[in-house]
Amino acid sequence: MIEVFKTNVNSRHHAQMLVEEIHSRFEGYSANFDLWDCDKILRIKSEDVSVEAEDIVALLRQKGYHAELLKG
Repeated sequence: MIEVFKTNVNSRHHAQMLVEEIHSRFEGYSANFDLWDCDKILRIKSEDVSVEAEDIVALLRQKGYHAELLKG
């Protein structure tokens, strides 16, 4: 399963810190940012478990960022 989020993360440094946090908190998730995209895309992939979008949105909010699940 892949979920895609629109975010307001602008820096590679913060994106890397968030990816590391996601990987440590959510076993089985593979996360990456596309900061070149105008929507500052966060993609999360999981082969084994479903991606809990609300938990990702809450984590980014806790860190001071906005994230919105994009419907596909």
